[in-house]
Amino acid sequence: MKPVFGSVPLLLYFVKSCRASGADIALDAKATLLHRIDSLNLLIYTCLLTLTVLTIWVFKHRRVSWLHETGLAVIYGLIVGAIIRYAGSTNQVTYLDAHPEPNAKYNLSVPPDIVRFHFPDKIQISSGEIPVPNKTYAYSFRGEIVNLEQNEIDLKATFDPEIFFNIILPPIIFHAGYCLKRKYFFRNLGAILTFAMVGTALSALVIGSLMYGCVQLMPASLAASFTFLDTLYFGALISPTDPLTVLAIFSQLKVDVNLYAMIFGESVLNDAVALVLSGAIQNYEKRYSTDGGFEITAFLAAIGDFIGIFSLSLLVGAFIGCLTALMTKFTHVRDWPLLESALFVLMSYAAFLIAEVCELTGVVAVLFCGICQAHYTYNNLSSDSRNRTKQLFELLNFLAENFIFTYIGVSMFTFPKHHFDPWFIIAGFLTSTLGRAINIYPLSFLLNLGRKPPIPMNFQHMLFFSGLRGAMSFALAIRNTVSEARQAMLTTTSLIVIATVVLQGGAASHALAYLRIPTGQGQNDESEALPYRDVRSNGRMVVKWGKDENGVIMPWQLNSYEDTPRGSGDGGGEKARLARLWGAIDSKLLKPLLTHARPPLTETLPAFLRPLARLLTTTRQYTQGDNGLRRTDSDSDLCIDEPQPVPTTIDPQQLWPGLVDTRISVEGITGSNI
Repeated sequence: MKPVFGSVPLLLYFVKSCRASGADIALDAKATLLHRIDSLNLLIYTCLLTLTVLTIWVFKHRRVSWLHETGLAVIYGLIVGAIIRYAGSTNQVTYLDAHPEPNAKYNLSVPPDIVRFHFPDKIQISSGEIPVPNKTYAYSFRGEIVNLEQNEIDLKATFDPEIFFNIILPPIIFHAGYCLKRKYFFRNLGAILTFAMVGTALSALVIGSLMYGCVQLMPASLAASFTFLDTLYFGALISPTDPLTVLAIFSQLKVDVNLYAMIFGESVLNDAVALVLSGAIQNYEKRYSTDGGFEITAFLAAIGDFIGIFSLSLLVGAFIGCLTALMTKFTHVRDWPLLESALFVLMSYAAFLIAEVCELTGVVAVLFCGICQAHYTYNNLSSDSRNRTKQLFELLNFLAENFIFTYIGVSMFTFPKHHFDPWFIIAGFLTSTLGRAINIYPLSFLLNLGRKPPIPMNFQHMLFFSGLRGAMSFALAIRNTVSEARQAMLTTTSLIVIATVVLQGGAASHALAYLRIPTGQGQNDESEALPYRDVRSNGRMVVKWGKDENGVIMPWQLNSYEDTPRGSGDGGGEKARLARLWGAIDSKLLKPLLTHARPPLTETLPAFLRPLARLLTTTRQYTQGDNGLRRTDSDSDLCIDEPQPVPTTIDPQQLWPGLVDTRISVEGITGSNI
C-alpha cells in the first residue's frame, strides 16, 4: 500500500513543523525571560522602598534628624544602581544592524517612531528552499544607543520618562494641593505668588544667561552643542524647588507657620510655573528656528503661550473640582462611600488627562483641582470618604516621592545617556545657587516695602537654604535626552538633586539653630477640628450675669468671641485685598453653590434669580444651623474676611462645675484667665 504522501514532501512537512514549533519555543523562552527580568526589576524597587521605610522607622525611633527619607532613598538607589551596573549579567541584548535607504526622509534629528523588519518568505537549507510565512516585526524608538554591551537588566531598570509625567507626578502634585494649608497660604499669598511666579522666571533667566556665558568658555565640542535656548531651558528645569526634607523638619520642630507656608506654597506653585515656562521656551524655539533669528513677535508669542497655557490649565482643574463638588452635592453617592471615593479619584485624575489632551499642562490642572476638591468637594463627602481620600493620597505621595528619589540614584549608573562634563556640572551648581539667591533676596526687599510685618533676614536665609531640587527638575531633564546638550543637563540635574537632598536636607535642623529661628511655636491643624473645641482660646469671652429664681446672681450666658490673629502674613492685620475680595465671593456665592454651606443662595442672589437659587439650594442648607459647615469644613477659617467676633453660647458648668453663687460681675475675661 502506498503512503498518502511521498517521502520527500513528508520529510519537508516534518521539517517545517519542527522549525515552526522550535521558533515558538524560542519565542516563549524569550518572553519568559523578559517577564522574569521585569519582575526582578520591580522586586528591586519594592525592596528598596521597603528598606527605606524600615530605616525611616529606625531613624524616627532613635530621633535621628540628620538624614531625611528622600536622602535615604537616593543613597540606597545609588548603591543598587552601582551593583546592577558593575555586577554584570549573562543576558546580553541581541541586536541586528540596519541601515536607512539612501533617500530616506528620516535623519538623526527626526528618527522614525517604528523600525519594521521584513523577513524573507523562504529559508535556505542544504536541500533547497522551504517556504515560510512572511512576517514583519516592529521595533519602537528608544533613543540613541551609547553602549552596545548593555544587558537586559540595565535596560529594564530604566523607565519610559512618560511614566513620570502620567503616572507618578499627578498624585504628588494633587496631594500638594489637596493638603495645602489654605489658611496660611492666603495670609502669605502675595509673597508666595511673587517667589513662585516672578522669582522662578527671574531665576530661570539668570541661570540661563550665566550658563550660556560659561558654556562659551568651555571646550568647543561642548559649546557647539549648546544654544542660548538650551541653557535657558536648563534654567527653567533647575529653578523649581522640592523642600520635602526641610518641611518635614519644620513640622517636627513646629517652626513658624508663616515661614512654613511661604516655603511650601512656593514649592507647590513653582513646579507648575517651571513646567509651563519650559514649554513656552520650546514653543519659542520652534518659532526661532523657523524665522532664523531673534524675532520680537516670537518672543511675545512665547510669553502669551506661558500666560495662556497656565491660565487655561488652572481653569480646567478648577472646573473639574467644582464639577465634582456639584456631583457629590446633588446626588446620593455619599450613601456608598466606596463609589464616592472612586468617583473622587477618577475625576481628579481626569483633570490631568484633559489638560494634557488639550495641549495644556496637566500638572497645573491637577494642582488647582486638588485645591478646589479640598475647599469644596471635601465638605460634601461622607466621613468614610474623607478619611479614605486623605490617607490614599498621602500614601501615594509618600510612595511616589520615594520611588522617584530611588530611581534618581539607580539611574545614575543604569541610564545609558549620561554625559559627565565637570565644567558644566560645576557651572550648574554655581549658577543654580546664584539663581536661588536672586529669587529670594531682591524680591524679599521689594515685598518688605509694603509688607507688615516684613520678612526678617533670618527667614530670608532659610528661604534661600530651602531651595532643594527634586522630582520636577529630574522629570523635566529626563524627558528628552537625544542631544548631547540634553544629556549633560540630565547628569548635572541629577547630581544637583542628590547633593541638595542629602546635604542641605540633612543640615536643615542645624540651619534653623544657626539662624536662630524659633521653634516649638506650634502649627495650627486645619483638619476637621471643631472650631470651639477648647473654650480657653486666645479669643475674648464675655460673661453675662443674672439672678436665678432664688435671687442668686449667676453667670447665665457665656459668649466666646474668637478673633482672627493679627500681626502675621501679608499686610499684618490688613488682609490682602485680593484675599478679601475672594473671601466675599467664596462665602456668599461659591460655597453655597457647591456645598451645603449657609447662607443659601436665596438670600445672597438678586430677586430675579430666586427661581435658579431655589433650584441650586438643598434642603440641608435650609435646615442646618448657621455654623453647620464650620463643623465639617477643613479650612472654613481662611482668615480672608475682616475679623469679626463669632459668638457661641456655652454652658457655664463646662467652665465652673458645681458653681452655685458668685457676686462678681465680669466683662471681657480672656480665656486664659478663666
